[in-house]
Amino acid sequence: MSTTTGIPGFELAEELLLQELRHLHATRNDTFLHGSPDALREHTARTFELEQEYLRRHPEREVDPRRTRSGARGEPQNA
Repeated sequence: MSTTTGIPGFELAEELLLQELRHLHATRNDTFLHGSPDALREHTARTFELEQEYLRRHPEREVDPRRTRSGARGEPQNA
């Protein structure tokens, strides 16, 4: 059972899940810099919950090679 507020991630329709994730990512910096410890803890927990749900639904999501360690170092990628 989740201790965060909001509809559990597994109950969200795909578009709502994406909308919630966009909102959480858009508000992360402000919450980190100016939120109370409770607000930051809640924001972190909710973000983690919804990101895990997204990964569960999309295990084969496209990964940009530049977002990997070797890609970030400019090493050749095996396609």
